[in-house]
Amino acid sequence: MEIVKAILQRDSFVTKEYFYKKCFPLFNSIYKKYYTDCENCIEFINEIYLFIVTPQRKTGKSKLEGFSFKCSLTYWIKIVTENYCKQLFVKYSDILEVDIESSDIIKRFETSLEIDSHEIDMHDVRTILASMPNQRYRALIAYRYVDGYCNEDTANLLNMSMPNYYNKHKLAKAQFIAALRKGGLI
Repeated sequence: MEIVKAILQRDSFVTKEYFYKKCFPLFNSIYKKYYTDCENCIEFINEIYLFIVTPQRKTGKSKLEGFSFKCSLTYWIKIVTENYCKQLFVKYSDILEVDIESSDIIKRFETSLEIDSHEIDMHDVRTILASMPNQRYRALIAYRYVDGYCNEDTANLLNMSMPNYYNKHKLAKAQFIAALRKGGLI
């Protein structure tokens, strides 16, 4: 109860000790297992922290204020965080399905064909990769399609579980295609 009150009162010491030290292994395992758009676990913890302390529009209360003490706070955070990741994945996968069906180059990616250096100049590919806003997606595309690593090796290089890798892979491809369109290459 004291931890919840301190977090709600934005006590930075308690928040740091609880979220960033005690719960770090929990957040790190979820970060590796589920889809997030974060580049690292600390960014992910920041995102979850904001998610549970920001007042909701409908009720004016934060999710943490609704914590009922029927289970441990750590378990509650685990459930809220996993549900957040699942909802985020569903949201993005619904948006990306339209792009995936409409792009010829994504169809090539979907069938795991490598980038054809005759069709797209490798200098252009490097320029497009550099323009991608998410560093993790940029690395994923470079390892998988430019350097030619298989999915499993790419996941290992990025320290990801395979389910998380496939989620990130889909989003990385969509971001790469958006960068190709913006660059006028498709």
